[in-house]
Amino acid sequence: MPSRRRLRLAANVVPSKETPNNDPISHHSSHPPLNERIISSMTRRSVAAHPWHDLEIANILRPAINRTNLALKEYVSLEVIEIGKGSKVKYELDKKSGLIKIDRVLYSSVVYPHNYGFIPRTICEDNDPLDVLIIMQEPVLPGCFLRAKAIGLMPMIDQGEKDDKIIAVCADDPEYRHYNDIKELPPHRLAEIRRFFEDYKKNENKEVAVNDFLPASAAFEAIKRSIGRLEAVAVDERFTSRILNGGTIDDICLEKGRIMNIMLE
Repeated sequence: MPSRRRLRLAANVVPSKETPNNDPISHHSSHPPLNERIISSMTRRSVAAHPWHDLEIANILRPAINRTNLALKEYVSLEVIEIGKGSKVKYELDKKSGLIKIDRVLYSSVVYPHNYGFIPRTICEDNDPLDVLIIMQEPVLPGCFLRAKAIGLMPMIDQGEKDDKIIAVCADDPEYRHYNDIKELPPHRLAEIRRFFEDYKKNENKEVAVNDFLPASAAFEAIKRSIGRLEAVAVDERFTSRILNGGTIDDICLEKGRIMNIMLE
């Protein structure tokens, strides 16, 4: 039988109310949901790095750009993977968030022959970063970045617009890192790459034309131009933000009184 002292103590205990605040998990209920925090960070730019413009690719490239006697085999850059080798899913960078999103599943019965992505801190005529196809043994997860060496340029016209692709090899893949120019690749490998880009949009009734592959020197010049094009409009942070969120280079350059020819010198 319980003592009188125990009964008095029990009488003084007030049962806790079952409110959300007493639940250890609910202590965090004052914080916004995860999706709201992600969207909020898109504006504040204080939480996550953006793979397009936060990787320090420009600092790696600038010494090489300023050297007139550059040995192209020494040129290695960071490149971000959007689509893994063997994938039929067309992933792409979401410019606003910096996340990788699904654009579509390819309409044709083809898969990407190699890892595909972009070179950070570059921008092309289509207002996207410079595309790159990276030849290596294994598929890479979307969103990863790696070291690669440009060995050539594939000039391409996509529905009447210029959409050139850099051809590169993974600098840390022992099977491919010794290649320094696209002419060293087996002809069948180049034929596979060409056929993929000629065919992958046919079932969407979109026309793509691939011209003759160009050497490593042409790839290097294309990278230089695309870096200069972004840096020329990145002087003013307000205009940089407009580019990264879908503004066109031509509109921004006109507004700032810039001339495109100056950018490309």
